[in-house]
Amino acid sequence: MDLTYTGDDLAFRDQVRAFLEAELPADLRHKVHDHLRLHKDDYVRWHRILARQGWVAPGWPREYGGPGWTPVQRHIFDEECARAGTPPVLPFGVNMVAPVIMAFGSEEQKHYYLPRILSCEDWWCQGYSEPGAGSDLASLKTTAVRDGDHFIVNGQKTWTTLAQHADMIFCLVRTDPSVRKQEGISFLLIDMHAPGVTVRPIIMLDEDHEVNEVFFDNVRVPVANLVGQENRGWTYAKYLLGHERTGIAAVGRSKRELARLKGLARREQKNGEPLLRDPLFAAKVANLEIELMALEMTVLRVLAQADKAPGPEASVLKVRGTEIQQRLSELMVEAAGPLALPFDPAYLEGEHEHSAIDDDDAAPLLAHYFNFRKTSIYGGSNEIQRNIISQMILGL
Repeated sequence: MDLTYTGDDLAFRDQVRAFLEAELPADLRHKVHDHLRLHKDDYVRWHRILARQGWVAPGWPREYGGPGWTPVQRHIFDEECARAGTPPVLPFGVNMVAPVIMAFGSEEQKHYYLPRILSCEDWWCQGYSEPGAGSDLASLKTTAVRDGDHFIVNGQKTWTTLAQHADMIFCLVRTDPSVRKQEGISFLLIDMHAPGVTVRPIIMLDEDHEVNEVFFDNVRVPVANLVGQENRGWTYAKYLLGHERTGIAAVGRSKRELARLKGLARREQKNGEPLLRDPLFAAKVANLEIELMALEMTVLRVLAQADKAPGPEASVLKVRGTEIQQRLSELMVEAAGPLALPFDPAYLEGEHEHSAIDDDDAAPLLAHYFNFRKTSIYGGSNEIQRNIISQMILGL
């Protein structure tokens, strides 16, 4: 599945590989390859290693601290990081709010927030979804009422990933309830340590604390934290979601998981032969690999459009990328068979010396499978993405 690279691209790939070999801590590599749980310190440590190299924000222009890479170099970097088993750079700061601040924020916001995102001094989370405004995001009810130099924010956000660690949250809030719902929304940057902010955990099926509810009770937010113009937040939200959905495709990670699937299927036996030689199972793997190759080409075409923000094509990447991720998790469970069924939280935390599970490759697979049921929902459910594709691309 390798692309045809130029000599300069190959030299860049060698540089990235050498850096990862030298700088990626072995314990982080082990956690990622073995599907163990990552904690805040793991994410921060890897973020700061990349920041020292100047590589933490591959998509940023040089003027804001990015490396100024070409789309192909960015693709190579993502692929090599996935292959090596690096923790992901969390997207909420680097890939989501930062592009909005660059495009629509004030000079003061750019000078203050962007360096803090690069250094991981601020951990960001995303305040979009609400109990009654998930797929229909424009129906959000969290309000921000102007009071002199502040907004007073009241409401609730939900499914807020890693909010328990966050210093800042970028929020969509309703600032004008009298107009069409998309036209009365603003984009606010809110301090998670401000009085009136409460975070409550939502424990997932795999017993992990990954997402949260966030409540705002008369939270005072400086007007200076408004990004762009009041009541123009829907425009900024769509801009951000284009960047989010492009990243959700995660081609490099899926290529790493495909290699893991093949390795598992070579070791598992069916009728005395490796499972990967079974015609039916081999056909499933081959079809999935073909789909992943097609997705990779589409991602590169989108990345090559460097002169514009991702448009509705990002919805295509989101749908196909998440379907492939889910299918990979399904086939790994199928390949492991009964060994994938036990649930061992001790293994997921790296405490598996005395695990009751005989095959460590299989130990995390069911938790991984259940966790990846979410991918077709977050970032805008795939059903909504298909509506966008039908309207904006197919003209239906």
